[in-house]
Amino acid sequence: MATTRTIERVFPSVRTTEGGGFVVHRPFPTRTLMDFDPFLLLDEMGPVDYAPGAAKGAPDHPHRGFETVMYMLEGRFGHKDSAGHSGTLNPGDVQWMTAGAGVIHSEMPDPEFTRAGGRIHGLQLWVNLPRRDKMIAPRYQEVPNERIPVGRTADGSVSVKVIAGEALGVKAAIDTRTPILYQHFTLAPGARIEQPVPADYRVFAYGLSGAGLYGAQREPVPAQQMVVFGNDGDTVALAAGDERLDVLLIGGVPLNEPVVRYGPFVMNTEQEIRDAVLDYQAGRMGRIAH
Repeated sequence: MATTRTIERVFPSVRTTEGGGFVVHRPFPTRTLMDFDPFLLLDEMGPVDYAPGAAKGAPDHPHRGFETVMYMLEGRFGHKDSAGHSGTLNPGDVQWMTAGAGVIHSEMPDPEFTRAGGRIHGLQLWVNLPRRDKMIAPRYQEVPNERIPVGRTADGSVSVKVIAGEALGVKAAIDTRTPILYQHFTLAPGARIEQPVPADYRVFAYGLSGAGLYGAQREPVPAQQMVVFGNDGDTVALAAGDERLDVLLIGGVPLNEPVVRYGPFVMNTEQEIRDAVLDYQAGRMGRIAH
């Protein structure tokens, strides 16, 4: 018989600014929670409304040793990198970038969006790479909204966009380096679901809108809070109260490896960090052509 995981702890997000000054809500890393192995960071960008010409982004910056996952909900973001990749993320699109040995990356609002103004709302998740994959070649997986699998319950009260892993009978299109689930659930008022999760996964939920009822305790938690579940069951319970609930369910198998981080570099040793800084300064991660 399935058992439902209990809530271990709830962490509020911290409002801060990132990149060129765009607003993010960050449940980790903060002073109370540095990481959630195998994840290094979760930023909710906005939601924020920009006047014409005011939108901000993250100009040229390096990455090494981990993956960045961008999931757009509203607005349009452009991206470029030092390997010659470029494109635009529209609402619902996902970009899973494996930085590996190193890449220079730029994430800026689309020029047309910047001119007109509007609302930006999206998420960036940093996924650590295991030691064996730290120096692999960079790789992109870009999945437009229409190609992201969506599952639904028979009564239609719960739907899920499956970015990684499997839920409600559908499997993600994205290939991950380590076992990961990343799912966006939408629950109608009063709806409830028990989502199976593998026993060795550490799992958390992050509410985007609406107050949810979480875990075996059905604990009410407002949006922009991180709900960490214990490893004491094989399902996670998500339920909506009197309003629609949008919530991310994210989890993975811990790497249990040393983490040494210095800004946009995440390696296993201090020497590897020094090497990353030297490689970046020497231009060995390339440059973006503007």
